[in-house]
Amino acid sequence: MGQLVASSRAYFITGTDTEVGKTFFSVSLLNAFNQLQLKTAAYKPIAAGCEVSESGLKNEDALALQQASSIDLAYSEVNPIALAEPIAPHLAAQLAWQKGETIDLSLERIKKGFTLLLQKQPDVLIVEGAGGWRLPLGKDEQGQQAFLSDFVAKQNLAVILVVGMRLGCLNHAMLTADSIRQHGLKLVGWVANTLDPDMPFLTENIESLKSLLNAPLIATLPRLNNPQEATSFIDLSCLGR
Repeated sequence: MGQLVASSRAYFITGTDTEVGKTFFSVSLLNAFNQLQLKTAAYKPIAAGCEVSESGLKNEDALALQQASSIDLAYSEVNPIALAEPIAPHLAAQLAWQKGETIDLSLERIKKGFTLLLQKQPDVLIVEGAGGWRLPLGKDEQGQQAFLSDFVAKQNLAVILVVGMRLGCLNHAMLTADSIRQHGLKLVGWVANTLDPDMPFLTENIESLKSLLNAPLIATLPRLNNPQEATSFIDLSCLGR
């Protein structure tokens, strides 16, 4: 898997949009691997909408990932780039610059945090994106627009797509899957996350995606109260486990 050491396996969790259940599934997946007595770690390189704490900005999703990791990790290791404003990272960086602050959103910064976690030799490393697949990070030193998906491509990570089951999800899922494959990456599986249990033709939409996405369905998640309840819905055999 690209630059990963042979004893480690990393998955990048992306979604069809923001607020589709990436963290909920990521925590559930970590729990499933933990039950196999595997060493797990989580990485959410960028998180927006963080709250001020005594030890700095912290994000609710990143905290959940930190808690679900079986390897003891500092918050800064899980989420090195924490942004207060609940907006796109490159816009948050612009606001910070106007206040005289500098936020490093570079791919090199993101890779550095990823490499540090690999050095802890996890059996499984879950990397959760922010927003959707093509999250803009602003322009790099060469003046070229950078995206979080560029990091995923450079590390050649296996990708899992969380589809928020709602009106329009077929189009969003197909466009995202196409872009993932255009980056030369493997979509190792997808998740049908039920956002609206009353969605018309929910079952039919899931069946359509089974044929359209050409990737294994890892889990069909109903509306649940917590990630622990979701673990039993995950089929790890899709991931070779």
